[in-house]
Amino acid sequence: MRIWRTALLTLAIGAIGPGQLADAKPTAPRSEKRCGWIDNPTPANWWLTDAAGQWTIGLQGGHQAPGLNSLPDMRTKGWVETNGSYGYGCACMQVTTDEPTGRVTRIYSATPLPIKRCIADRKLPPRDR
Repeated sequence: MRIWRTALLTLAIGAIGPGQLADAKPTAPRSEKRCGWIDNPTPANWWLTDAAGQWTIGLQGGHQAPGLNSLPDMRTKGWVETNGSYGYGCACMQVTTDEPTGRVTRIYSATPLPIKRCIADRKLPPRDR
């Protein structure tokens, strides 16, 4: 019986092929839809605040999430200007995040929403207008 188990194990390993287990690549992180306040108070500084907290999208001179340069014009649905053209709005974004650092690690897509949607969302912190 023991010989058969060894033979079956040897066949199974042979079928996989040498080194295939070592060559296995980790799966890419799953993207998630996050909706909430999007802030851009000054050049290259971006945050998303959703029901889970605040996520850093970009910092001037520092982290810039890939995909940030492909954002649609957020001013189309009720952008509030607080510093020239800089300010805040409401959006849903398809992103990957790094929870320990609170960073958005990649932006796949973004959709501006009417600002009243974020105002009405009780899971989001209120905004000073």
